[in-house]
Amino acid sequence: MISDEYIHYRGILLPPVAHNMESLEYAQKFSVEDTDVFAVTYPKSGTIWMQEILPLVLNGGDLTPIQTIPNWDRVPWLEEKRLAVVVDRLTSPRAMVTHFPYHLMPPSFHASKAKVIYVMRNPKDVMVSSYYFHQMAGFLKDPGTFDEFMDTFLEGKVLFGKWTDHVKSWRHTELGDRIMYITYEEMVQDLPAVLRIMSDFLGRNLSEEVIQKIAEHCSFKAMKVNTMSNFNMVPKVLMDSDKSPFLRKGVVGDWKNHFNPEQLARFTSVIRKELENESFSLPWSLD
Repeated sequence: MISDEYIHYRGILLPPVAHNMESLEYAQKFSVEDTDVFAVTYPKSGTIWMQEILPLVLNGGDLTPIQTIPNWDRVPWLEEKRLAVVVDRLTSPRAMVTHFPYHLMPPSFHASKAKVIYVMRNPKDVMVSSYYFHQMAGFLKDPGTFDEFMDTFLEGKVLFGKWTDHVKSWRHTELGDRIMYITYEEMVQDLPAVLRIMSDFLGRNLSEEVIQKIAEHCSFKAMKVNTMSNFNMVPKVLMDSDKSPFLRKGVVGDWKNHFNPEQLARFTSVIRKELENESFSLPWSLD
């Protein structure tokens, strides 16, 4: 265990291994450019996948970035320490990722024309993935039992707070045509179709040949063996793949193997209650 202490920042928890107050201040003062593209996710919702996809969509399918640059430098997190180190190496259009809720994005983001792809994932699968991540990540608190971790997750005592708060923050923006919404499940079901939508949204006009090429190289199978993307370069003390691989399954519906009926009813009840007055609907059933 690296540290039991998290950074408390404006209502959310962050691990100090990747963040400090300097990196968070840097994010707030960061100068967002009109051509920047942000993939925004709640943790365990497809972030690493987007770090693989975005450079290829933006550069027309050139595989060099995903073969030569670790994902955390290739498409850095806005809020993490590495951004200040690598920002001058990023070429326009710059691709970045963030777990920030909407209200924590820097002022320059709101004043810019930068685009956002918001990726949502079924919260039951998010929780299962997060549970295993807490088991293998030496910089996170032990999750306890699955039942105990469910309470922690539903109470928002996890990194970046409640799933419902994150989704609501990004569903209530004033970004207009600067934001598109996709789901992890859509990406699993038909990645080429999602890539075509991304291509149009980002004005790239990619050919079908390039779309298929990107889909092939961004498959879960390909990423799992790509040392630039599978986190195998990270020291074992930080991420112990013997306990659980970072890229674990990449499937839809694994929650069915973990929730008992009582847990499912409790989880569904809490999520429903927190979203009951929302004007948007979720793309999957909570049952």
